[in-house]
Amino acid sequence: MSEPLTLSLGQKFELERMSRVIDATVDTQALQGLAKQLLQAWQSQKAATQWVMRQQLDAAPRLSTDLAGDEAFLQGLRPDSADSTPGGMDVL
Repeated sequence: MSEPLTLSLGQKFELERMSRVIDATVDTQALQGLAKQLLQAWQSQKAATQWVMRQQLDAAPRLSTDLAGDEAFLQGLRPDSADSTPGGMDVL
């Protein structure tokens, strides 16, 4: 499994800065506006993450299908093949 998600140092500083702005705000309308902006940003980030995941999942089957259609290319990648590289070129 992949490593856990961590914030960069810059992100941690930005988080602390914005937390202090929120703590210093006494205007409820300003806080409501900020909350709505944060909600929009959160949902946009979720949508972007889902889009990236779909792109990666869609790319994997296409890649394997494309490579599976080129048997000569795959044969050249096998370590036990006569040629060690695709296209019959030896690598020094």
